[in-house]
Amino acid sequence: MSARIDRLLTIMARLRDPDGGCPWDVEQTFATIAPYTIEEAYEVADAIERGDMGELKEELGDLLFQVVFHARMAEEQGAFAFDDVVAALEDKLVRRHPHVFGDGDGRTAREQTVAWEAIKAAERKEKAKTGVLDDVPVGLPALTRAHKLTKRAARVGFDWPTLTEVLDKAREELAELEAEIAANDLDKAREEIGDFLFVLANLARKLDVEPEDALRAANAKFVRRFAHIEARLAETGRTPDQSTLKEMDAFWNEARAADKTA
Repeated sequence: MSARIDRLLTIMARLRDPDGGCPWDVEQTFATIAPYTIEEAYEVADAIERGDMGELKEELGDLLFQVVFHARMAEEQGAFAFDDVVAALEDKLVRRHPHVFGDGDGRTAREQTVAWEAIKAAERKEKAKTGVLDDVPVGLPALTRAHKLTKRAARVGFDWPTLTEVLDKAREELAELEAEIAANDLDKAREEIGDFLFVLANLARKLDVEPEDALRAANAKFVRRFAHIEARLAETGRTPDQSTLKEMDAFWNEARAADKTA
């Protein structure tokens, strides 16, 4: 394994070599590579969602390449190298799992989650990030970040006590959105849509649901049902733009009924 990692690092160094390396790789920076890193992480999640182990193997390799790429650029700047990334990860894993590598106190998964957050809070304090929300990454997908922001605030007691209160707030935000739409104030409507989505992310947290997972499932459901519409229309040699909304809605309901009996 060490030999394979060494070869991978050598390949990366060769790609970044200004003298004979790949021109595209050479001109990249942390900022230009970051979007690819995010994209590769999503492709890993997609392969998992589809249960495609062959694809997952390949996508994990692509994600590893992103780590190697960033580490190589950092090494070129004298900041750190791949070995430092690995060493920091090893230290963090041991530090955050004292029940495994230390006192062995037999914690449950839930107890470990609480302990994990306490350790992370101590780490944030050491890094002089004293604000409760300071290290929730800005670059996260907005829905995921909303979920994490509300989760972090809830740890210090800033939270609705009951699910009913969150639902009431969602209804309130929806009413405000409807009012701005009725007033034809699109700027305020945009703001109210954001407020409504934020409350929905909070609602998902209260239900112990990852909002991104829920939305991905809804997206997949929409794609599946729309494909049914296309297939049914194709039986008569037509496409969606050659049919009516009423007809497409009927086929949508067919797909919906099939989902319920599946």
